[in-house]
Amino acid sequence: MSNRYENPLCKRYASKEMQNIFSDDNKFSTWRKLWVALAESQKELGLGISEEQINEMKVRVADINYEVAAKFEVEVRHDVMAHIRAFGEQCSMAKPIIHLGATSCYVGDNTDIILQRLALLHIKKLLVNAISKMYDFADTYKSLPCLAYTHFQPAQPTTVGKRATLWMQDLLFDLDQLEFTLDNLKLLGCKGTTGTGASFLSLFDGDHDKVKLLEQKIAKKMGFDKVYSVSGQTYSRKIDYYTLSVLSGIAQSAYKFSNDIRLLSHLKEVDEPFEVGQVSSSAMAYKRNPMRSERIASLARYVIVDALNPALTASAQWLERTLDDSANKRISIPEAFLAVDAILALIINVLSGITVYPKMIEKHLNEELPFMATENILMHCVKKGGDRQILHEKIRLHSVEAARKMKQHGEENDLISRILRDTAFGITGVEMKELLHTEQFIGRANEQTVEFLCEVRTVLEVNRELLGVDVKITV
Repeated sequence: MSNRYENPLCKRYASKEMQNIFSDDNKFSTWRKLWVALAESQKELGLGISEEQINEMKVRVADINYEVAAKFEVEVRHDVMAHIRAFGEQCSMAKPIIHLGATSCYVGDNTDIILQRLALLHIKKLLVNAISKMYDFADTYKSLPCLAYTHFQPAQPTTVGKRATLWMQDLLFDLDQLEFTLDNLKLLGCKGTTGTGASFLSLFDGDHDKVKLLEQKIAKKMGFDKVYSVSGQTYSRKIDYYTLSVLSGIAQSAYKFSNDIRLLSHLKEVDEPFEVGQVSSSAMAYKRNPMRSERIASLARYVIVDALNPALTASAQWLERTLDDSANKRISIPEAFLAVDAILALIINVLSGITVYPKMIEKHLNEELPFMATENILMHCVKKGGDRQILHEKIRLHSVEAARKMKQHGEENDLISRILRDTAFGITGVEMKELLHTEQFIGRANEQTVEFLCEVRTVLEVNRELLGVDVKITV
C-alpha cells in the first residue's frame, strides 16, 4: 500500500505495455534520442560537432539521472532546462552542443508525437484483436435466430451473429479513423521559438536548404517521413484533438457493446466470463453482475468526456505559443490511451469467455413470435378466401386479449391457440406450424452476416501480423 494517491488507470486497469509507453523512462530517453538526432544532423550538415561528443551522448541515452534533474528543476522551474543540465553533467564533452539552437518544444512536442504514434500502434493491435473476437462470435452464431429490439421493445427477429456485426462495424469505422490519423501524423521538426527556424538559419549562416535538410534528417532518424510544413513554437494542438477523437470513437463503440451485453445479461441470454470465486455483491450472494461490461461503460464515459480537453486546448492557443496547454496535455492524453487500452482488453476478455444461452433466446423469441406472425397469418387466410377486414379486426382483438393476460396474470402467450380455435380463420395446425418457422421472420440476417464477414476477413488478413494478444484483467 502507498501513503499517496496512485492513478487507478495504472494500478487497476491499463496494461504494462501502455504504461511503459508513457513512462518517465520512455519520455526522457526519447528527449535524449532527439538531442542526439539533432547533434548528428547538425554535424552532417557541417557544424563543428565531434563524433566523440555524439557517442558520449548516445551512451547516456537511457541512463537518466533523475535526482540531478529534479534538483535543477527546483531551481529553474523548467523541466526541459533541468534535463538539459542533468544530461550535460553526464556528458562533459557534449555539454556545449546539447539542444543547440532548439527550443523546449523540440524535445517536448516531438516526443509527444512519437509517444502518441507508439500508443496508437498498440491500440491498433488491440482493436484488430477485438474485431477478430467479434468475427468469431458472429460466425458461430450467424444463423441463431433471436428476438430483436427497437426502443428495447420486441421487434422483428434477427440473429445473434447479425447483432454482433453491428458491434463489429463500429469498430471497423474506428480502425479506419485510427489508420487515417496514424498515416497523417508528422513530426514537429525543429522550427525554433516561433516556428520560423530563425535560430537554425543563423547557425547555418543563412543557408535555407540546410535548415530544411536538418528537419528532414531528424525526422528520418526518429522514424518519420514528414514534418509539419508550418507551426508556431508548437505543433497545432488540433493534432491532439484528432488523436483523442479516435480514442473517443473507440470508447463510443465499446460503450454500445457493453450496454448490449448488460441488457442481454438481464434477459439471461448471455453471460460474460465469471470466475469460480467471483463475488458480485457483499449482500446478495446469488448475483452475477456483468462487472466487465460495466467497467467498459465506466471507462468509456471517461474517455468520451476527456476528448473535450484537446478541443478546448486547441481553441485557446494564443498566436504562436501559450503554456495553458502543458498541464492539461500531460494528464488528458496519456490517460485517454491508458483507459482505451483497458477498454479493448476488456472487450477481448469478454468475447473470449462469453456464454450464449440458445434455449433462453428461443424462449423469448417464441413469446413474441405469435404477434409478429399475425401479418403472415392474415395474408394466408385471405388467400384461402377469408375477408381481410373481418380477420384483421379479429386478430386485433385476440392480440389485445392475449397481451392483457400475459401482462396482468403472467400467462403464456395464447394468441396462436385463439386463432386456431376461431373458425373464421379456417387454418389448420399444420398450416400454422409452417407459418411460424422462425426462418421466415429473420429476413437476410444470416446472409448479411456471411457477406459482411467476408469483408471483415479481408481486413483481418491485411492485419494478420497483429493477431494474437494475451490480455490480463487484473481486478
